[in-house]
This record gives sequence, structure tokens and C-alpha cells, in this order.
Amino acid sequence: MSDDSKYWVAISLFSKIGPARYKKLYNHFKTMAEVWSASLFELKKSGLEENIAQEFIIKRAEINPEIEMDKLAQEDIQIITIKDTNYPKILKEIFTPPALLYIKGNIDNLNQQFNLAVVGARKISNYGKQITPQIVKPLAENGFTITSGLALGTDALAHQVALEAKGKTIAVLGSGIDQKSIYPSSNRYLAQNILDNDGTIISEYPIGTLPLKHNFPARNRIIAGLSLGTLVIEAAQSSGALITAYNALEQNREVFAIPGSLFNQNSIGTHKLIQKGAKLITSHHDILEELNLQEVKNYVSNQKILPETLEEKLIIKNLGTEPVHIDQLIKNSNLPTSQISSTLSLMEMKGLIKNMGGQNYILLN
Repeated sequence: MSDDSKYWVAISLFSKIGPARYKKLYNHFKTMAEVWSASLFELKKSGLEENIAQEFIIKRAEINPEIEMDKLAQEDIQIITIKDTNYPKILKEIFTPPALLYIKGNIDNLNQQFNLAVVGARKISNYGKQITPQIVKPLAENGFTITSGLALGTDALAHQVALEAKGKTIAVLGSGIDQKSIYPSSNRYLAQNILDNDGTIISEYPIGTLPLKHNFPARNRIIAGLSLGTLVIEAAQSSGALITAYNALEQNREVFAIPGSLFNQNSIGTHKLIQKGAKLITSHHDILEELNLQEVKNYVSNQKILPETLEEKLIIKNLGTEPVHIDQLIKNSNLPTSQISSTLSLMEMKGLIKNMGGQNYILLN
């Protein structure tokens, strides 16, 4: 972390300097240290309005950058600025990327190649509870990082499913990420579980920031901005999930929606998205297909099918999506029948292959 980092943090404590005004500052000044000592004239020259510049000068006199960095260290919080090389590349592409991110946990998750946003209703229906694991689990198991907002309902379930699948997950907050500020407080245990399992919690808001209502629409652009696509499980006619989806569309990212009952209020939003061109999703395969990422499919396959023995390696080499009879496997591998049979049984128990009946086997992707 550079010495200039403390000034990025200190400036972020002045809430009236958001992404747009921050951009004016880092485009005009070489360092944030220069901003911290800039005169009213210099601040105005950068593009700040006079009243904002005057307020900032008053505010910065009340802030000690060194103390603010100590607070972050005590909470084990890191920061990335938009000028840093490890700032998420895909997030930098959006219209108003955050100037800096506060981060807890595995910072590398922010630059994972395959990241999917999963959002939905806070008051999740039984249908939503059933469909979320069905779609999210196989993606999380096989290399997708699941990003959501730690909210009640769908968000929390998406994070939980990713954790249970031993996958990676990122929670984007509309509050500070210090222990006292995590919102909702009922999900603090889930937040800690995410961190304990190599996940990540991030926010563009400084520690101590309350979960103010207007923070969440802004938070949603980050959820969408970190992801290749956004999956909407359920959404009412006016909801945060729809805001995230519209952010994804504005960012030229894919949007996926789960159809539901015409009588369910939580399906009004998803049906509206489908009418507007979102991809109708019935399984995780639809997402892979629409993204058209052959390398994702290869990655998924390589992650799941890792042979542990020479016998498994030979069997995997001779299996695909078309059923192959055990006799053909014996012939192709030159292994004894008893060895093939026992290895096939173990591989099926591991979920690597499937017996389609009549001792015909396929490789599971």
C-alpha cells in the first residue's frame, strides 16, 4: 500500500466527493497528497465547485489520515484505488467506477475471470429457495465466483450456496465493512463465514458508513460491474434486483432471468426483463451457452474432473458425453475387468461419471 493511500482514504470520508468528483481530482492532480494540501484556487481549477471545495477544506482539517489508516489496520481492511494495477479490470469499464474499494478477505477474487452476479427478492418465495441452489451450486462448484449484496433473502442464499459448494463468493455492501457497520446485522455471521472460506467483502464506503437508502442503488452498479453477467432469480415490479439488472444492461453485460408464476409478484420483474431481451434461464447450462465461453466449459471440466489415479486417468480419456460400454473401456484401457469395475464404482461415488444403465457410462461436466 503506497503512502498516498492514506490520502485516498481521508478524501473518501468527505461524502460529497463521489466517483465523478474523485475522477476530476485524480485526473488533475498527480497524487492525492497534493489534493490534501491544495488551495481553494487549485481545487476549483480541478473542476470542483467552489462550495464543495470550501466544504472539503473545512472537513479535511478535522481528519488525520494516519489515524484513519490505523483504523483500517485494526479491522484488517485493505484498499485498492482506481490507479492501482490490481483494481478489478472489468469494474474499471463501467461508467462511474468507484475511486477506491475497501476490502476484507481474498483480494484476488476481484479479478477472477468468471464472475456471476446473483440477485433477487429479499422476501424470497419457496420457489426462489428451490431454484437458487439448483442454478448457483453447479456454477460455484466449477469455478464461477458468485457476487451478491449480502441482503436478506436471495442474496444471502446465493452466498450460502456458493460456500456450501466450496466455491468463491463476493459480498458488496452499501455500508462500511467494519464489523459494526455490516448490514444487515443478522447476516454478520454469514459475512464472517464468507471471510473464513476465502471469500471477499467490499464496499466503496468508508468504515462507519451507515446503510443509508441511497447507498444501495450505487452499490448495485458494483455488483453488476464486477460480473460477466447478472442472474435475477426473482424481482418485484420495483426492486433493487431490477436496478442491478438495468446496471448490467447499461454496462453491456449479459442479463439472465428465471421465469416464474404469473400469479407471483416476485416474477413480475423477471418477466419484464425477459420481455426486454434478458435470457430466459432454466438451468446453469443456459448461462454457459449464452456467454458462449468455451474456455469456461473447459475450465469447469478441468476443475471437476481431476483424476487421482492412473486408472481414473485412462477411463476419463476414453469417456465423453456419449455413453461408452464397460467392455469398450476394458478394451481401450487394457486394464483387468475387476480393476475397471471397482474404479468405475469409485468414480461414480465421486460424481465424476454416471452409469446410464446397462453398464454404459458418461463423463459428467
